[in-house]
Amino acid sequence: MDFELYHYAVFLLTGLCAGFVDSIAGGGGILSMPVLLAMGIPPHLALGTNKLQASFGSFTAAVNYSRKGLVSLSGIWMPVLFTAIGATIGTVSIQMLSADFLSVIIPFLLAGIFFYTLLTPQLGQEDRKARMGKHAFYVAAGLLLGFYDGFFGPGTGSFWTIGLVLLIGLDLKKATAFTKIVNFTSNIVALIAFIIGGNVIFTIGVLMGTGQMTGAYLGSRMVIVRKVSFVRSVFLAVVGVTLVKLIWDAVVG
Repeated sequence: MDFELYHYAVFLLTGLCAGFVDSIAGGGGILSMPVLLAMGIPPHLALGTNKLQASFGSFTAAVNYSRKGLVSLSGIWMPVLFTAIGATIGTVSIQMLSADFLSVIIPFLLAGIFFYTLLTPQLGQEDRKARMGKHAFYVAAGLLLGFYDGFFGPGTGSFWTIGLVLLIGLDLKKATAFTKIVNFTSNIVALIAFIIGGNVIFTIGVLMGTGQMTGAYLGSRMVIVRKVSFVRSVFLAVVGVTLVKLIWDAVVG
């Protein structure tokens, strides 16, 4: 595909903005996917290219959070393994099944997350006692959310974050950091499938990935130095925008 010079500038800036938002509260795809499609890139190529550029950002944020001690890599193998398994099944399933039923259910789940978080100001302000065993949560969430991310995708980070806060007892900062590692896992699994299918524009993906790395570094730094209330505000904004977009897509299109 042929692009003008200014298109490349738009791709780079979009990657930067998406990486910044995604590293804080997920939802970077809300910015990047519409831009890719608006540039005339077919949906299957846009999805694959989006996974490539998003992988740069999630990796950068995960490394930064790990270095600053917000997430420990020891014992992380279990959620990573089951997320990879779930994402593999989801990525294969989307080629054979329709995701229409999820487009109906997910807005209701996101609405629940949005209003519960909005009406519970102290949620995720500090660590608290877990309501579920870690291993059981890692297996269940890894398989379910890994599958969902590979199959459909919107809101995956929000589901991981709220699950880690409510069931494992992490504060919002630590939950955000943990989410980036499992997001990177499912991104890579889906990306491999798209590459095998020849559905990635590498020049655009790497260019946007460069912006993603910068945005993810800046965003993760904000999470590290700012209070939990900042993360909560961005989280609510991202969940709200994702919810509105899904409803809009269902009604209009």
